Amino acid sequence: MKYNIKGLHHITAIAGDAKRNFKFYTEVLGLRFIKKTVNFDDPKTYHFYFGDKVGSAGTILTFFPWGEGIPQGRRGSGMATEIGYAIPKGSIDFWIERFEKYNVIYNKPAEKFGEKYLTFLDPDGLKFELVETEDIRKPWETNEVNSEHAIRGFHNITITLNDVKGTENVLTTIFGYKLVSKESNRYRYVIDTVENASIVDLVELPHEKRGHVAGGTVHHVAFRVSDDNSLMHFRNKVEGSGINITPQIDRNYFHSLYFREPGGVLFEIATDNPGFLIDEPVEELGKNLKLPKQHEPRRVELEAHLVKLD
Repeated sequence: MKYNIKGLHHITAIAGDAKRNFKFYTEVLGLRFIKKTVNFDDPKTYHFYFGDKVGSAGTILTFFPWGEGIPQGRRGSGMATEIGYAIPKGSIDFWIERFEKYNVIYNKPAEKFGEKYLTFLDPDGLKFELVETEDIRKPWETNEVNSEHAIRGFHNITITLNDVKGTENVLTTIFGYKLVSKESNRYRYVIDTVENASIVDLVELPHEKRGHVAGGTVHHVAFRVSDDNSLMHFRNKVEGSGINITPQIDRNYFHSLYFREPGGVLFEIATDNPGFLIDEPVEELGKNLKLPKQHEPRRVELEAHLVKLD
């Protein structure tokens, strides 16, 4: 049986204020809030998940909102520096108007690899690109953001490095990505096992200062596999290359492995199974605080501590 990496599974970032984070992604960007849970290792902190209707792999953006006291991170080498979202062609003007309305920081549209894109920052300084593409995935819609303009899911992730060689080796030799294009110091890698969320861009800046992972930065990038057999196949490949990798970890909604690739970015490999409907039906997604079994006995304590979102 052939085991494949199937593009991006999810991306996890660090935020400050939980309520501000929740409102920005649901109200301004129009994403669905698909899961309200806690950081399994720090259960007094939320773990938020945003995505499409059911939390399809390749649409899932997650946050640890650690509160206003967290220091501001700094984009730099050895980290994922921009998250690319796919939007329909011709919809950038809609998003510019929307960003003006909600006082979102953005740059004028630009183009790379033949694609028009709009850069913006979320309230914590996390950097995004809205990329106009032919993506046919069905988006989540709100009263203000309909399917004509709505975000489809991830288009790409950008990783900034002093030297791309080690990261490139992981992408191509272990994961199966292929270099398809290069513009200046930006290298575009694509995997052909999926149609969407299939792109990783590596930007090489030899003299760039190391980034600092804290508020407003990406914590880790997760790549998708179908099931546990595929997960363990890639564990063997990573370990066989001489890179340290964790045992399998149960994250309730997927099973995961973690390793730090040679450039310094924390990579995760995550399964499709069991999915976000394991503990609540599709109509209820994101409405209730869901706790892993190890923290369920602390529900009253945790609910009292966690900030109310409405």
